[in-house]
Amino acid sequence: MLSSELSPSEYNPFYHTYIKALGGEVKLLDQLVDGRDVFLSFLKDIPTAKLGFAYGPEKWTLAEVLMHIIDAERVFQYRALRFARNDSTPLSGFDQDIYVPESNTKNKSKEEIMIEYKTVRDSTIALFRSFDDQALTRLGMASGSAMSTRAMGFIICGHQAHHMSVIRERYLN
Repeated sequence: MLSSELSPSEYNPFYHTYIKALGGEVKLLDQLVDGRDVFLSFLKDIPTAKLGFAYGPEKWTLAEVLMHIIDAERVFQYRALRFARNDSTPLSGFDQDIYVPESNTKNKSKEEIMIEYKTVRDSTIALFRSFDDQALTRLGMASGSAMSTRAMGFIICGHQAHHMSVIRERYLN
């Protein structure tokens, strides 16, 4: 499944930033696997002392951003599962600003965050490997918009890429 096969009608325009963050033509499964490996290497190089850093008042700490990436992937993965299984029940959005304070980052080490990320991403990879072409193109409703299973996969990848750029720009300079 290539990103060029994805139609803008398969996702809410809000998510275009994440699709664009992929930087061009990518294969979904390759991007999920490569993205995992790149992100784990990226995390490994982050100084532990930076985890509690926030670049401004009322901004998330770096650890909170990392947990947000994990939490969002879980939500997007669940949506993909529902769509692929042909569940037409409309799904509500999720409020990331409620999730972040509850993510318990103050009690998580960098290693624990890395293990949690890897576990979630490996689960995402296994899930998307299980989908056939029909399941990937199925549509569901999330946050009031039609979304395809494959769009959720590309959004997972692009969401992570987007936040890696933010981390480089605002947390690691």
